[in-house]
Amino acid sequence: MVTASLPPSILNASSTFTAAEKTNETDLSELFHWEDYAVLAAMLFVSCAIGVFYGYCGEKQTTGDDFLLGGSSMGTFPMALSLAASFITAIELLGNPAEMYMSGAQFWMICIAFILVVPISSQLYLPVFMRLRLTSCYEYLEVRFCKSMRVYASALYMLQMILYTAVAVYAPALALSDVTGLNTYLAVSLVYIVCIFYASQGGMKAVIMTDSFQSAVLVGSLATILALGAEQVGGLSAVWDHARRSDRLHFFDMNPDPTVRHSFWSVVVGGTMYWISMFCANQASVQKYLSVERISQARIALWVSAIGLIAVYSVNFITGAVLAAHYAGCDPIQAGVISASDRLLPLYVVREFGKDRGVPGFFVAGIFAASLGTVASALNSLAAIACQDLANGLLGITLPEDKGAVIAKWVCLACGAVSFGLVFIVERLGPVLQLALSFNGMAGGVSLGLFSLGMLFPWANAKGAVAGGIFGLLVVVAAGGGAQLAQVPLPRLPTSTDSCPDYYNLTITTTSSENQDQAVFWLFKVSYLWYSSLGCVATLLAGMVVSVITGVTDPAQVPIDLISPPVISLLNSLPTKIKKALRIPTRMGLERRRSSSVRPPSIADDKDTRRRRRLSELAGGVFYSDAQILTQGHDNLALDTDKHHSGDYHRTSFKLEASTSPQFSRTSTC
Repeated sequence: MVTASLPPSILNASSTFTAAEKTNETDLSELFHWEDYAVLAAMLFVSCAIGVFYGYCGEKQTTGDDFLLGGSSMGTFPMALSLAASFITAIELLGNPAEMYMSGAQFWMICIAFILVVPISSQLYLPVFMRLRLTSCYEYLEVRFCKSMRVYASALYMLQMILYTAVAVYAPALALSDVTGLNTYLAVSLVYIVCIFYASQGGMKAVIMTDSFQSAVLVGSLATILALGAEQVGGLSAVWDHARRSDRLHFFDMNPDPTVRHSFWSVVVGGTMYWISMFCANQASVQKYLSVERISQARIALWVSAIGLIAVYSVNFITGAVLAAHYAGCDPIQAGVISASDRLLPLYVVREFGKDRGVPGFFVAGIFAASLGTVASALNSLAAIACQDLANGLLGITLPEDKGAVIAKWVCLACGAVSFGLVFIVERLGPVLQLALSFNGMAGGVSLGLFSLGMLFPWANAKGAVAGGIFGLLVVVAAGGGAQLAQVPLPRLPTSTDSCPDYYNLTITTTSSENQDQAVFWLFKVSYLWYSSLGCVATLLAGMVVSVITGVTDPAQVPIDLISPPVISLLNSLPTKIKKALRIPTRMGLERRRSSSVRPPSIADDKDTRRRRRLSELAGGVFYSDAQILTQGHDNLALDTDKHHSGDYHRTSFKLEASTSPQFSRTSTC
């Protein structure tokens, strides 16, 4: 219990809670007035209006790139806000304050991971995506390895995002249900109708501009709740003092045990790997990078989005400290007022600020805004995957350029409908925050491992990629699935119910989970924050081992733009003897090449091809997406070898489509 030495302001706030409890216990919907509905409706209306504008009033969208990439003409700042908004979901808004209340501030150290992610993403992965200009990032896996890996990664991503969007929508529906008494399924339907409408009508332009508007709503709602809450408990100094007294300010738990749920290593190292997978191996993120013209814009956007994420997470955790101070004498979870920690913040808002007309509505609007941004980005990326990887890559269906936007709109609608159906499964699963992060970590880590295998290890072959992708997924599914089955109790800080009113039906039980925890296999107890690392490392290890066993790829046969620039610089710096042992060309340069070295621009090129060719050249790359032949090996002037200089020259080629001509050969085959 943590009732001793509490500041008077906190004790007064606790008394206020118990006094107001009787008046608010009967009907929560009485606290949601027409002003609150008006605020929520205004946010939803503006979101729909943006979709209508870009769908019908703005520049006409005809091609697939117009709809899916915004014509690569978006501004840096709107794209940065959209990138951050796509990761700030209601899952974080409800989960982070609850995490601070239940376990303390250790998870706030994830903000360090945001800082580490930006240079890694900017230097290792972003240049490859910006040079290739592939609408689907998973097309890279076909260019680098084989079509099977492209389809495998695309299917994994589609499963991941459809489930993730279902979670992201269910969370705000839960919040709205708590605040207004509105049926949860009706709230889910409302979110999906609005989101699917503007995402399918306005495309990427509507998604990015709506995210910018929703970011303002989100930040405003968070700031309002924090300001009102801090004032109620006596200011931030009182909040900080209580957090310190209740042992919630432990940031540096240096325990190296991977089964510790939140330690410095799991949050910072494991969290960094998780966010790298979200920023570098996630179609929604890569698609937004490609919505701007230059790589410098994408790099600036990465820093802006990281700063935005740090700010939102910090406000979230301070809000959690406010909750801990306010409920210091009467924990609503132990008191039986709510059944899960995810309902803690909505309960606080409706009970304490329900009489301040407009505040609950503003809060719910912020929750909805966060979820709408995530779902809209996911639907747009799913449409790109379905059109590029499934229709074109798997089935060989070439979509007509003038019908690309129309087809993408219908695909977006279909993906939204499937995700909506899965909402009814999500509600039966575990804690919202950990569930979503766990599943994203499972799939994202494997995808990151595949991209890293291709970009960082030029010796890897397709057989290694196949083995790595399968083995990595098996490892993380075993860890995550075992954890769900074992249901190891989550640690939480002690709380008090001493100040709760007498009419509460307190059902406080103390169960010892030590024996149960010891009986669980260690892999099932590994922190969910390590899932991305497990998947990535397992994929890389299996991929390289199988590549060595089956015969490594000659680095000279890998197109230069498929390799990360820092890796090329590192290989160039190696001594000559090591280069020969590793079969590395004597000079692996980064000379800028024009796409005409592959295939001269043709008047027959469509609008998307001409645009992507120009943008690829801006990033210093060869445009591969629509070229029939991809130069590699000695034919690539950036991969000169001794044989090339001595006059012993031969041509090797790479072709995306299957061909019976002996002139074309892949880097490796599945």
